[in-house]
Amino acid sequence: MKKLFHMTKDGIDELKAELAMLIAKRGDIAEAIKTAREQGDLAENAEYHVAKDESGKTESRIAEIEYILQNVEIITKRSGRGKVTLGSTVKLKTSEGKLAEFVVVGTIEADPLEGKISDESPIGRALIGKNVGDEVEINLANQKRKFVVEQIA
Repeated sequence: MKKLFHMTKDGIDELKAELAMLIAKRGDIAEAIKTAREQGDLAENAEYHVAKDESGKTESRIAEIEYILQNVEIITKRSGRGKVTLGSTVKLKTSEGKLAEFVVVGTIEADPLEGKISDESPIGRALIGKNVGDEVEINLANQKRKFVVEQIA
């Protein structure tokens, strides 16, 4: 059964750029393998093994990206107020009055340091379907914290 990946247009563009870079890198890797082969005994040729390993990693990532791109569904950015869904930008207010902003994205695109949280993460799961004004309880580091949904865009 194929998995459907949810990504924003920007995330898809980033994957396409990575794919193009990896495909361009194939020639350099092939040249490194050829050069290492010309050095003789492959059993003890570290350069050859490093180049082959790099080739394997590159081809594996290319296959992974191609699979994702073949099974991707674009998350459209929402506007206006409503329920939190994939693609929503959500502002949460802590009990101390601090604001935190998150964009709910699919797992492939998640980057918590950039404020992009997966819909499958504890925060993402807690936010999906919530409205402005709803209180959300999230278990962070084995401690339950309460937030209020301040804004959904």
